[in-house]
Amino acid sequence: MAELGTRLKEARLSKGYSLDDLQEITKIQKRYLIGIEEGNYSIMPGSFYVRAFIKQYADAVDLNAEEILETYKSELPGTSNNQVSQSMTNSPSRRKISKGPSTKMMEAMPKIIVGLFIIVIIVVIWVLMQSKNSAVPNAGDETPPEMQYDTKAKPIDTEKDKEKENKKAQSNDKQESTDSAKETPDETEEVKQSISAGTVEADGATTSYTLTGADTFKIRIEVSGPTFIGIRDQQQQEILTDTRVYNAGEVVEFDATSQNYARIRLGNSTQAKVYINDEPLTYAQQAVTQNIVINFNKE
Repeated sequence: MAELGTRLKEARLSKGYSLDDLQEITKIQKRYLIGIEEGNYSIMPGSFYVRAFIKQYADAVDLNAEEILETYKSELPGTSNNQVSQSMTNSPSRRKISKGPSTKMMEAMPKIIVGLFIIVIIVVIWVLMQSKNSAVPNAGDETPPEMQYDTKAKPIDTEKDKEKENKKAQSNDKQESTDSAKETPDETEEVKQSISAGTVEADGATTSYTLTGADTFKIRIEVSGPTFIGIRDQQQQEILTDTRVYNAGEVVEFDATSQNYARIRLGNSTQAKVYINDEPLTYAQQAVTQNIVINFNKE
């Protein structure tokens, strides 16, 4: 057995993984994993895949993949330029995004919107000014009506009239206050979601949290490096359809609103950030491989 295979196998056994467990985590066929541990690289589909499989194996058992590849590079078969070139061509992360007409249009769109907004403001101001000018009559065009006097009118009692006006005004103020109080709705404080501090369970690899004050239970995991991700329900059945090793830049989104329990399995928690309803989850422990259990308390 090669020294590289021996070190990887010892790391696997120290994690308590069987070859079947490692196959589920890395999605690498079991026969290839056995070939890596025995140093039998001839069964691999190509020399390029040797390095790629070893890197995934090392990440899954929490070893520094770059250090492993550098230390045991003399044991690894050489990678031909054609294979490297083909891999770089097929890699979606290396595709160049050309700037076409649609990109230029998107860059110019903010300027167009600002220009249209300014034109609309000018038109509105002009319309308001025209309306205001048409509403003011020409003082020379109208003749004030002739004042007529009612000879039979009774003399006005000024003091009594003032008292009546004051009482009427006070009555109107009270009515307006009452109407305003009726129209103003009671302000209630919005209930915000809360995620309890994590409780580490006896196995040392599982942390439990409780989600309250929320109508939805949405999980988002942002990946910054290779890590295995799986989500299970209370019966330990996989509910994430795409359970596998995710790479940097990928995002896992899952709506667990219909569940009252979800267990998130992270192969490398240092490479994954978990959000619950867009709120970041603070890990209660620093274990690399850990299970995160969310109990959804629906109210």
